[in-house]
Amino acid sequence: MTDQIEISLMNSLGAMPPEDWDACAAPRDGRPEDPFVTHRFLMALERSGSVGPGTGWQPSYLVARAAGQVIAVAPMYAKSHSQGEYVFDHNWVHAYERAGGRYYPKLQIAVPFTPVTGRRLLARPGFEAVGQAALVRGAVEIAEQNRLSSLHLTFCTEDEIAAGKAMGLMHRTGQQFHWDNADYTTFDDFLAALSSRKRKNIRKERAQAQGFGGEIMQLTGKAIEPEHWDAFWTFYQDTGGRKWGTPYLTRAFFDELHETMRADVLLVLALRDGQPIAGALNFIGRERLFGRYWGCTEYHPSLHFELCYYQAIDYAIAHGLKRVEAGAQGEHKLARGYLPNTTHSLHWIADPGFARAVGDYLEAERAAVAEEVEVLTAYGPFKSTAEEEDHD
Repeated sequence: MTDQIEISLMNSLGAMPPEDWDACAAPRDGRPEDPFVTHRFLMALERSGSVGPGTGWQPSYLVARAAGQVIAVAPMYAKSHSQGEYVFDHNWVHAYERAGGRYYPKLQIAVPFTPVTGRRLLARPGFEAVGQAALVRGAVEIAEQNRLSSLHLTFCTEDEIAAGKAMGLMHRTGQQFHWDNADYTTFDDFLAALSSRKRKNIRKERAQAQGFGGEIMQLTGKAIEPEHWDAFWTFYQDTGGRKWGTPYLTRAFFDELHETMRADVLLVLALRDGQPIAGALNFIGRERLFGRYWGCTEYHPSLHFELCYYQAIDYAIAHGLKRVEAGAQGEHKLARGYLPNTTHSLHWIADPGFARAVGDYLEAERAAVAEEVEVLTAYGPFKSTAEEEDHD
């Protein structure tokens, strides 16, 4: 059937009605699995100038149609650098270009600046297998026809990994720290699952953070006001400037969130004398809470842990969410109940010799990642089955 499917590119999501895109990206009623591949999120990036000319993220959305109906889509970008991806290939770039190759531009199927696992090959229900196959074949053909070095699909689902590997794409793994809700009804229920020392440390951190001299607020939906984004933009600029040199998102992106996505957002703010001095931005999925950005204008001990990790756990427990994903990196999350999880990506490289070399590297890297996940899990804060009941 794939030979009857038409593949096309769009350089703006504004060319497609939201209902057509979301029929593939968010086909279930109610809250989407995650909001990052929805029409509204991707359009917020476009309208705000966070992607597009001058950013190194040029939209090239991939669309598959059968009998005139959109059956599958993918958020694809032509990249002129490797920033904002969180599955980094800088070593590949250097090796390829030292050998005389031209690595950029490349194609990236991803959500810009968003290291969150989710569907990338977005198919309308009933078209999953044929839609995924058509999108992968279409993307590879586009890369070949334009003599591009490579195609990358980052933070894919395990189902997509299986489909991509069957079509000859290479598999890469990484790891992140996630908190899982074991049907806790209170934060104390979660603490009871930890070793005594870790439990005491978290209680000490929470008390220290909450004693900073102000109040902590959780805001979502209509409770979020424009002035809250003004404050958060200041926090985001500070953190972005220190981490990346230049923040990826524009100020206008947060205005777009206010207009179209407040119901998808949990904003946690710390206020002193009525003024926000720190904040954490989360996105709400059907079963997961996604921690994305944090920043502050005043330093207070443990306030980062409270706003980013413990408040997220509080919200997840109160709303019956199964998982909190706290973003990339950060082994400090381990002591706070966030355990290592494997992440996945797919890669296609045009040059056969370079592809073989990268394939060998990825095989060794997968083994190293698996070992790291196993070791870190063993150092987690949870009581072992052999550990006797302890008391505070």
